[in-house]
Amino acid sequence: QVQLVESGGGLVQAGGSLRLSCAASGASFVFNAMGWYRQAPGKQGELVALITGSGITNYRDSVKGRFAISRDNAKNTVYLQMNSLRPEDTAVYYCRLSRDSSVYWGQGTQVTVSS
Repeated sequence: QVQLVESGGGLVQAGGSLRLSCAASGASFVFNAMGWYRQAPGKQGELVALITGSGITNYRDSVKGRFAISRDNAKNTVYLQMNSLRPEDTAVYYCRLSRDSSVYWGQGTQVTVSS
């Protein structure tokens, strides 16, 4: 069983930065992929960024060049560095880990970007 705990959300002005963290515990830090998803009120959830177990990263087009996903194996943590934030980035951000046939989610962290 894996537990994921996100942190780092908050309120920031447009153009500002935040770094989200997703700390994994309960099992070895081995995964097929870890990703950050977000869901804004009244909208469907969407994948923001993904990193595979081999370190390959992928981003949705709207965050390319602004967001960066990374991992620290020593801390069992995945990060999402978010720069040049926009009001449309406002959402609850969730961390997701997939390992073999299992999927784990964190509880989410709110990111609010004011204009």
